Amino acid sequence: MIHTEIAQSLKLLALDVDGVLTDGCIYYGNNGEELKSFNIKDGLGIKLLQRGGVDVVIITGRQSEIVARRARELGITDVIQGREDKLVALQALCDSRGIELRECAYMGDDLPDLAAVRAAGLGLTVSDGATALHDAADWVSEAAGGRGAVREAGEWILHMRGSLDTLLAEFN
Repeated sequence: MIHTEIAQSLKLLALDVDGVLTDGCIYYGNNGEELKSFNIKDGLGIKLLQRGGVDVVIITGRQSEIVARRARELGITDVIQGREDKLVALQALCDSRGIELRECAYMGDDLPDLAAVRAAGLGLTVSDGATALHDAADWVSEAAGGRGAVREAGEWILHMRGSLDTLLAEFN
């Protein structure tokens, strides 16, 4: 019941990138370019959340133009890169928007995400996330990072809000 109440009051979902939106692997091309693989199902999950009234933001420890590009494609306007202090970044974002941490969900996969997962209203992690995150999270995906875990989380949040069926009906 408590998760339903929190989900209904959510204003935003903050996502880590490597290990959540991607499989956690970093690929380098022969010319030094960095490559990342994003799951299209996660992209639709983000779009569903946005349609359902939940803003999606990115907070990542690495700096990458690829992440900025993917965020633009998905209509994500707040992309905070180069921040290992995820909770500090999340709190600053909340302060700038005039919302409380309890009105946020945070999805991460590894130790730099632990404090944010613990502090958010809903702490989420991926099935292949660190054990400490599994222990701290309110919800753990069945899918691995970069393999539809964000889509799964989005559908779970929207189901808890009571709006998933309406949003999915748009595709009938």
